[in-house]
Amino acid sequence: MFRNAGFNILLSVLLIVVIAVSVTTFSPVASADKLLGQLLKTFGIGFVVSEFAEPIDNFINTLTFNNGVQVETATKVVPIVTVGSGTFAGAVQVSGPAAEINKVQAVAQLEGDFRDGTFRIRALVPVNTKNPIDIKNIDRIEGVGVTALIDVDV
Repeated sequence: MFRNAGFNILLSVLLIVVIAVSVTTFSPVASADKLLGQLLKTFGIGFVVSEFAEPIDNFINTLTFNNGVQVETATKVVPIVTVGSGTFAGAVQVSGPAAEINKVQAVAQLEGDFRDGTFRIRALVPVNTKNPIDIKNIDRIEGVGVTALIDVDV
């Protein structure tokens, strides 16, 4: 509808705020507020990553180049998706052969505790879907690795 990306983002954020205020103001259940907050974080991260993936990728490539540790293969920024719940948990830059990078849609995050919780482990696996509800129905993209972790402040 509008050609200015900044205006579209502002409009989207305003719409989310209006919906959030409406739901929390008129909701009789306190848990609705928590649910709405989680939904905003989940969709907010997904939106931010999809809107800013290319500039973030370019920034990371410039950052690593300027420090003499540039990536020599193709790169791409994708969301981190928690396996089982399908919620967005941030973003990463992945790198590898261009043909394989084109297949990556997200990075699945698998979590576990080691040694009775002394170590918290998060495995980050490049996958072919943004909706890894069932780990058995997704494909790991071999030859692709995570080269940068991106924290999204929402």
